[in-house]
Amino acid sequence: MDPIAAKYIGAGIACIGMGGAGVGVGTIFGQYLAAALRNPSAAQGQFGNLIFGFAVTEALGIFSLLIALLLLFAL
Repeated sequence: MDPIAAKYIGAGIACIGMGGAGVGVGTIFGQYLAAALRNPSAAQGQFGNLIFGFAVTEALGIFSLLIALLLLFAL
């Protein structure tokens, strides 16, 4: 296999993580909204957990983007 083709394949596989991050963020906010509608008084107490989950999920998506860019341009 050509090494350049392998780089492109690896970068494409690494980009799957960005799609996973999008699904994860949607799930986090959807579940928070459903819980806030069920119990509005507890929603403010869970807001910190919401932001933490969002940050961790986005960090994993940015990490997968970094790996894809490293595969394309640095190696």
